[in-house]
Amino acid sequence: MSTDTHFTHKAWAETSDTIAKVKFPMLADPTHKLARDFGVLLEDEGIALRGSFIINPQGEIVAYEVHRNDIGRSCEELIRKVQAAQFVSFNVGKVLPAEWKPGKEAITLP
Repeated sequence: MSTDTHFTHKAWAETSDTIAKVKFPMLADPTHKLARDFGVLLEDEGIALRGSFIINPQGEIVAYEVHRNDIGRSCEELIRKVQAAQFVSFNVGKVLPAEWKPGKEAITLP
């Protein structure tokens, strides 16, 4: 999602081979409501910081990270966090160590 309009997203996808290959929806937030609600809007610039938010089916934010716009993010790490959030939601009483990946051992709480 970005603070750009869907028209900007369409033009970007039509002019960039890389963006044209994106397989997920690009969402527009031109009113800045969601960016403001998530606390990532830079009001004076009208743009949002780079943020990733993992929200469980109950609507709770279970993990998030926010970066300045000049710092990149790791898609692999984001996917790992989503997998971890899914694992603990289906395995009550288990906790995961840092850098846990599917197939690795979880810790059982006493």
